[in-house]
Amino acid sequence: MVKLGLLAGALLATSASAFAPAASQAPRVALQASSVDVPEVDATGNNIAVKNLLTDIEASGLLSQVAQAGLLSKAQASGISLTKLEPLLALAAGNKDVMILVESAGPELLPILPTVVEIAPGALPLLGAAIQLSPAALQVAGLASLAAAAGAVYLIPDDTVVEVATQTLAVGALGAAAGASFVGSAVLGKLTA
Repeated sequence: MVKLGLLAGALLATSASAFAPAASQAPRVALQASSVDVPEVDATGNNIAVKNLLTDIEASGLLSQVAQAGLLSKAQASGISLTKLEPLLALAAGNKDVMILVESAGPELLPILPTVVEIAPGALPLLGAAIQLSPAALQVAGLASLAAAAGAVYLIPDDTVVEVATQTLAVGALGAAAGASFVGSAVLGKLTA
C-alpha cells in the first residue's frame, strides 16, 4: 500500500510541475571566437590544409611516380584520353546536385586526402592493371561479386551473432565491390567509346 501511495504522489508531483511557470529567461552566453569554425588560411587567403597537401604531394614525388608507372600511357593505349574526360566533367558541372555534393563534402574530405596521397604510390600498379581491363571484364567481376555475396548468405549459417556479423561483413564488402565494378565498367565504357 505504501508503494502505491508513493507512486501516486510521484505522478501528482510530476504532473503539477508540468503546469508550473518556466524560468523567465535562459542565461545568455557570449560566443567565443574560438567556437566558430573558420577555415585556417594564410596571409594571402590560401587554405593552409590544401597548401600542406600540395606540398606533401610535391615532396613525395607522386606525379613522378605516376609518370614512371606509365599510367597515362596505359590509359591512352586503352583508349582513355583527357579529351574524353571533358564530357564527364561538363556533365558533372551541369548537374547542380553533383556540385552541391562536391562543395558540401569538401571540408570533410580534406582531412582524408593526406592519407590518400600516402596510399597512392602503392596503388599505382593496381590502377595501371585495372585501367587495362575491359568494361565487360568489370561487369563479370561485379556479377561474380554479387554471386559470392549470395553464396555467403546461403553458406554461412546464422545461428550466432558472430555468424550473422560475418554474413553482414561479407555481403557489405562483396556488395561494395560489385557496385564499384559496375560503376567502373560504366565509366570505363564511356571513356573508351
